[in-house]
Amino acid sequence: MSFLSDGCGAGTGWLQNVLDKPLLSDYRNMEIADCLTASVGGELRYRFMNEDNRLRPGGPGNSTYDLWRVTPWMELNYNDSITGYVQAIDASIFDRDLPITPIDENRSDLLQYYIDARLGELGDGSLNVRVGRQFLKYGSQHLVSPLAWGNTFRNFEGIKLAYSSDTWDIDGFWTRPVNGAAGNIFRPTAFDTPDASQSFSGVYSTYKGFENATFDIYWLFLDENEDKPARLDGQRHTVGGRLDRTIIRTDSCGNTLGTIAFEAEGAIQAGHHEDFQAGVNESIWAAMFHTKLAYTANQAPWTPTITGLFYWASGDSNPGDGENNNFSTLYPLGHAYWGIIDNLNGSNLFDYSVQASVKPTDKLTFVTAAHWFFQDETTSPIFNVAGAPVGQSGTDADIGTELDLIATYQVSKTLQVQAGYQWFWYGDAVNDGPAVRDDAKQFYLMTTLGF
Repeated sequence: MSFLSDGCGAGTGWLQNVLDKPLLSDYRNMEIADCLTASVGGELRYRFMNEDNRLRPGGPGNSTYDLWRVTPWMELNYNDSITGYVQAIDASIFDRDLPITPIDENRSDLLQYYIDARLGELGDGSLNVRVGRQFLKYGSQHLVSPLAWGNTFRNFEGIKLAYSSDTWDIDGFWTRPVNGAAGNIFRPTAFDTPDASQSFSGVYSTYKGFENATFDIYWLFLDENEDKPARLDGQRHTVGGRLDRTIIRTDSCGNTLGTIAFEAEGAIQAGHHEDFQAGVNESIWAAMFHTKLAYTANQAPWTPTITGLFYWASGDSNPGDGENNNFSTLYPLGHAYWGIIDNLNGSNLFDYSVQASVKPTDKLTFVTAAHWFFQDETTSPIFNVAGAPVGQSGTDADIGTELDLIATYQVSKTLQVQAGYQWFWYGDAVNDGPAVRDDAKQFYLMTTLGF
């Protein structure tokens, strides 16, 4: 008899009940005074990594290592109008052979702390303000993401006004990057403080008045006023829009036969780029476009989904002419788009991808994805996941081909296990010249437990 079964096939055994209930669930919404409640919780994540020949900082190499992350949190809520939230983090890496990166480690720090207050009604909606250290997450996360895949997340400190109604969600924010994953100085064992030389602000709006569709319009502004090596200096404005639509096919009884999901996003960038050390002062003019089309056969065995994706971000066709055309992806969730092996950051890139997924059971999902990567302009370098140039200019445009295999098992509401294997076969854009690389491989096993 399975420990996850009650003997009648219902799957409601004692172990399943324990796993479905967070360890600290009895400490949610505790009333501690009139109109004042408190909650505590957290998450523990472990990931084993075995990588070989990635385009990571530090050059080619093989390494196995362990990543641990614990993120306990506490929340106070007064009358559903004022919320105080604090989240700590201890992210560590063990047994590594390769250089550490800003997304690997952040020991004993504060990840988030903010006050969220309801300011009142505004027209047909409500207005809230959030002040303090927080995550930013918008749209498809091509440009703004907390980078949950990374061991450290990505955080910002500042103020955000949020308006919400039946038809509109509009956020306006002004922040400074905090940890190394957000572009600040990497301090893995020191307390993180906001980067006073850099600000990230913008307005992100979502129109929800369409049936089964949303439309985003946004302006993002990155301002760096202190010249540092390997940092974006100057000012960069990003203006874009995104359409996300779902079409549901039903039979005469209203049962869902199939689901079509369509997404398209485009953005342009303008501003200026300065590098006093290199004597460079350039204007910026760049662009990107992304589209996705997916079909799910809801009534077929294993509920298969097939997805086609296309992504393009401009490169610099004529370096040194006073205009920089390399599109900056700002703060992306690149792991979800430009290959699970995390070789690329989305700049100067064409990505053609076909993906498929199946669900043999309600808890088990298999995903496979193939990517064909090319440079937009061979006069610009390849940019790895950290934004550092790789290889040499003037080579063939073919960066390579990647194949990703991922299996996810949702053991319970609180426990998930995921494993993945990836291959990257490098093209001539990487292997032309003296630095010929072997192809890359990566395996990971990750468990996530909420408590």
